Amino acid sequence: MQVILLERIWRLGQMGDVVTVKDGFARNFLLPQGKALRATEANRKRFERERTQLEARDLELKSEAQAVAAKIEGRSFIVIRQAGDSGQLYGSVSTRDIADAVTEGGFSIERRQVMLDRPIKMLGLHDIRIQLHPEVEPGISVNVARSSEEAARQSRGEDVTREATEAEEDAEAARRAAAELFEEAAPAEIVSEAEAEEKAAE
Repeated sequence: MQVILLERIWRLGQMGDVVTVKDGFARNFLLPQGKALRATEANRKRFERERTQLEARDLELKSEAQAVAAKIEGRSFIVIRQAGDSGQLYGSVSTRDIADAVTEGGFSIERRQVMLDRPIKMLGLHDIRIQLHPEVEPGISVNVARSSEEAARQSRGEDVTREATEAEEDAEAARRAAAELFEEAAPAEIVSEAEAEEKAAE
């Protein structure tokens, strides 16, 4: 389906561009959200008549978005999740989870504004962009941790997954040392028992 864009849309085009999109995308998103019109002759004329108003509205929305971006840029938001010792999550952090965390932090955004290529599946700090306006995309940090204490340590630059690996390595080394000690001690005990039997026989 061909549509006329009523605002700049990432990866599609600028306001006023006539672009071809999938029918479902147009019917389910662009048209109901008021982001585009069907590319008919009547709608082309309507767009030209309303172009000045649309551009003015877009400038107003952009200035509002820039004001919010100045407050949210560089902020960190914590998401608590269960994870294994290696840092692998027992699930993932999605756009909805990030939108909820940002909203709880005092900034109202929707999940479709979170620019996430793939779900987050590891503990750590993740840089994410938020699309407040087609031309305003501030960056935030999402701190995925198992607890608020762990999140605080991660924000200071500590690698909590490395600590777990080191603890496992230390435990394995202790097990090996104990096994070696037992192996060394066992023959000595046998000899001492044999000597004791010989002495008893004498």
